[in-house]
Amino acid sequence: MFKPEDISPEKMLETGAHFGHQMRRWNPKMDEYRHATKNGVYVFDLFKTRESLVEALNAISEATSKGNKILLVGTKKQIKARIKQIGEETGVSYVDERWLGGTFSNFKQIRAAVDQLIEMERQMKEGEFDDRTKKERLDIQRDIEKMEKKFGGLRDLKKTPDMMIIIDIYRERSAVKEANGAKIKTVGIVDSNGNPELVNYPVPMNDDSPEALNYVLDLISQALKAKPEPAKKATKKVAKKTK
Repeated sequence: MFKPEDISPEKMLETGAHFGHQMRRWNPKMDEYRHATKNGVYVFDLFKTRESLVEALNAISEATSKGNKILLVGTKKQIKARIKQIGEETGVSYVDERWLGGTFSNFKQIRAAVDQLIEMERQMKEGEFDDRTKKERLDIQRDIEKMEKKFGGLRDLKKTPDMMIIIDIYRERSAVKEANGAKIKTVGIVDSNGNPELVNYPVPMNDDSPEALNYVLDLISQALKAKPEPAKKATKKVAKKTK
């Protein structure tokens, strides 16, 4: 479980979380998070970043404790492996390859593809393809691997999620647009070229530094491990006897 007091601007400074893009690429809506401009580069106010990060992590912990379905999205080369690892460790659905347009508007089709993947994996494991030629089995295995890359992280997503965590909302703008259309709560890492108003919980910071992203992803992983609230026992009402 993450502890707000353990999150320090000094640590974020060490990871390079304070560097934004060149000012010619900045979004004016990020002005409130700007500390300074140095050599034409946007520099984040890490005290505001910390405040936003704590708020986002609390929202994630609360959603997790309530048993809400969460989808983690991050397809940048430097974090893909970590996204998949967090998904597998926490049981949270994830997208670590390309975001598939229409994931929510065509959710039934996406779910059908995931179910097909699960069924093909079962058939392969139980030897139902053993009567095929070696080439046919190899082709089937390749199809499974392709589908795993596309849909593997969504196998436990039975319905649209209650919350999405999006790393780099500018890169994943299609995912952000679909989330907003489906009225899904969003947590998003927003660099100086992004629009913080597009997500419910923006975390303003450098979204290119592997060190900064991994630091925040470690905290997100901790927040995703919040224990679900115990179910309340139903109490039976005893009717009063009347004479």
